[in-house]
Amino acid sequence: MKAQQTELQELPPGLKRELLPKHVAVIMDGNGRWAKRQGLPRIMGHKRGVDALKDLLRCCKDWGIQALTAYAFSTENWKRPQEEVDFLMTLFQRVLRQELREMVEENVQIQFVGNLNALPRSLQAEISRSMAETKDNRSIRFTVATNYGGRQEILQACRAIAQKVQQGLLQPDEIDEAVFERHLYTAGISDPDLLIRTSGEMRLSNFLLWQMAYGEIYITDTLWPDFDRVEFHRALCAYQQRERRFGSV
Repeated sequence: MKAQQTELQELPPGLKRELLPKHVAVIMDGNGRWAKRQGLPRIMGHKRGVDALKDLLRCCKDWGIQALTAYAFSTENWKRPQEEVDFLMTLFQRVLRQELREMVEENVQIQFVGNLNALPRSLQAEISRSMAETKDNRSIRFTVATNYGGRQEILQACRAIAQKVQQGLLQPDEIDEAVFERHLYTAGISDPDLLIRTSGEMRLSNFLLWQMAYGEIYITDTLWPDFDRVEFHRALCAYQQRERRFGSV
């Protein structure tokens, strides 16, 4: 089943549709700190974080932003307490199962990037099903970076290219940016125009290292579970005030 063409909502004051980023990426930081401030277990912060992400996805779709990429689980997150990791794997699987029908009806295309083979098999199955059932949807592309690391992504691309050179399938002088990008996890996905990081941290944390070469970065002190449309509006207004030069004067 496929929904009809998305009807865009009127933009809030201060935003111009022609100046909106086509692709927004988010580092969803602060779930644990949010839970601690509320006197709740860390896992409750992750649950509330899912709600914030669902609202942001809906907002992007309503306002005409073409793509949203969320940093859901990094390769470094395996170092967290096993109980928390197990909860997150179960949460990802449950959310996919519960939300897939709505994603299909809302014409959302779901894509996962990262080293997916290292995830639990049951989660891999849900991921494959969600991507297969939404592959033809076009209202917005929603990419979830799961077991993702930017350095690892670049390394695996280098290995894949080196193997092709060794096999005689590719000549060294044929390797350019376009060839390299075709071997990244994000092949076929446009680079983000805007990266939003919550909780005030000022680093990329191994996220989209190649893809963010010319992307704009917006930092907010707001913790991820509290990130709402008002905060997103502020981020977009700040983005529209910037002059993107892509390395030129």
